[in-house]
This record gives sequence, structure tokens and C-alpha cells, in this order.
Amino acid sequence: MNEQIVILDFGSQYTQVIARRIRECSVYSVILPHNTPAQRIAELAPKGIILSGGPCSVYSEDAPLPDKRIFQLGVPMLGICYGLQLLAQFLGGRVEKGQKREYGKGTLKIR
Repeated sequence: MNEQIVILDFGSQYTQVIARRIRECSVYSVILPHNTPAQRIAELAPKGIILSGGPCSVYSEDAPLPDKRIFQLGVPMLGICYGLQLLAQFLGGRVEKGQKREYGKGTLKIR
């Protein structure tokens, strides 16, 4: 398996499940800590990066953050839950608190 996906773990309870599903598609996946240096990720030459979910909000004081240079690697990214919040924030989007906490389907507005 030459192709691989890097999963940055932000504390999601589903990170291992995500990795297994990717491997079931005959694509190797490696789970790394959320703060893995971008240089280390670049050395792996991944075909994509997944930013996992986690229990935090991007507005929490102790919110875990990735090495910001990962956004300059030119690699496709998928953010799930907290990971999507990070992508939106780092790319100039706005993350707002919902009326209530959600688990499951929700509405996403893109302008």
C-alpha cells in the first residue's frame, strides 16, 4: 500500500473506527497526535489528511491545535466535527455556537 491517509487525533472516540474504514478501502491510514509537526506529516507524503473530531470547541482556551503549517502542505483535508471547526477557522470562516449541542444531523450554511 503506497497511498496513505494521515489522521490527526483530536480526541474523538471514533478515530480508530475512521482508520479501520479507510483500511477497509485498501488504503493505509496512520493515526498521529494532533500536534505532530507538519514536517513529519510531509515526510509521510499522505494523499490526504483527516482532522478528527474531539470534545473541544475552537473557542475553548485549552483547544488542541495542529501545527498551522499543515494547511500549507497542499494536501486535501477532511475535517470531522471539531476538525471541521478547525478547517473553517484556519481558512477564514466563522464558527458560531449553535442554539443547542448537537450529535447527529445538523444544518451547515456556506456563503
